[in-house]
Amino acid sequence: MTAILIVIIVANVLISYKAFQDDYFFRKYEFHIGSIRSGESLRMITSAFLHVDMAHLAFNMITLFFFAPVVISNLGTLSFLLVYFGSLICGSLLTLQFHKDEFHYRAVGASGAVTGVLYAAILLKPDMNLYLFFIPIPIPAYVFGIGYLLYSIYGMKSRRDNIGHTAHFGGAIGGYAITLFNQPHLFVENTFMVVLLAIPIIILFILAKSGKI
Repeated sequence: MTAILIVIIVANVLISYKAFQDDYFFRKYEFHIGSIRSGESLRMITSAFLHVDMAHLAFNMITLFFFAPVVISNLGTLSFLLVYFGSLICGSLLTLQFHKDEFHYRAVGASGAVTGVLYAAILLKPDMNLYLFFIPIPIPAYVFGIGYLLYSIYGMKSRRDNIGHTAHFGGAIGGYAITLFNQPHLFVENTFMVVLLAIPIIILFILAKSGKI
């Protein structure tokens, strides 16, 4: 694990832990449409270092821990940072676009950045498998990634929590686009995965266009 990955994980843990103990801190830096539209644009970045609870934090950081090294080893540290923060910003921008008229809308989480890293890793290493502790067989990483986004559609529709599910998609789009721009040969060498990973993104926009989400 590289130093930059450690720094990002530690920052998420420390800032989230501070927010768990301090509701004022949490409310000041969370993603909140009304506040952002009134000029507090920094929330679009700071909210990505806050989490709803320990389970939310742990899931994002464990996912980042497993997939970030693949991106770093293939693209280098600078490109990894571009994927991470580019996906973070894409996630926030898509959330703002989807919910711009819902001034009460709130969300937190590093999910946009993490999903971007996840998508980048799958594009770079499509044969990668995951071993989840509750499933005794290896799971292809692309199945996990697509399932993660399909669950996000459910989360966007149900709105039962404060997790930034819309940011998952923005992050996926960011990680997908940045990686393909950086490594255009993947269009030829990994055409099937490029098309497969685009499917849940296309589904999202079809649902949005039809007013079903």
